[in-house]
Amino acid sequence: MTGMVDHAGQLTRGAKEMGIALSDSQAQQLLDYMALLNKWNKAYNLTAVRDPDEMVSRHLLDSLSILPLVGSGRWLDVGSGGGMPGVILAIMLPENRFTLLDSNGKKTRFLTQVKLELGLENMQVVNSRVEAFSPDLPFDGIVSRAFSSLADFTNLTRHLSTADTRWLAMKGLYPEEELQALAEDFSVQSSIELAVPGCVASRHLLILQRAA
Repeated sequence: MTGMVDHAGQLTRGAKEMGIALSDSQAQQLLDYMALLNKWNKAYNLTAVRDPDEMVSRHLLDSLSILPLVGSGRWLDVGSGGGMPGVILAIMLPENRFTLLDSNGKKTRFLTQVKLELGLENMQVVNSRVEAFSPDLPFDGIVSRAFSSLADFTNLTRHLSTADTRWLAMKGLYPEEELQALAEDFSVQSSIELAVPGCVASRHLLILQRAA
């Protein structure tokens, strides 16, 4: 059990460093999610990160780092893969609605299992290509973590937005070249360098909006 205790400590300490308070049930759900990710990863290849010690910083804390910038309402995590950041955000923001979209059937099967096992009523899983996805209502926010270039991310999802929708793109290094290729009606509202405890790599969040 000692490994488990370490991960719990690593998670709560890291969250605290970022100014995020985790309730006991949220911390438990996050660790349960990580255990599922670990278990299914062997067969489903959900993430290249195999070491649970690294998963805390590179998946859980990395996803938590954008939490203060996620507004209320309906959110889409596009190209959700193993569920980062969508699952983590759904655990932390029960009042919000999250749709996790991925075209890979194995990944959406895993996400459906996560939804069931963690009882995440505010999370919907969709197995579809983003360009073929047509929900009943547009989204207040669209988030991606390593989904594609900024141009693809915004162009492929523009049909899912309103004039008020915000796009949150999680990136490593500041994507100077990708910004050159951005469609003219999109602009960067803000760019934030994220400090993720235990993660040495450069992390940036770009918040984009479309001109009405």
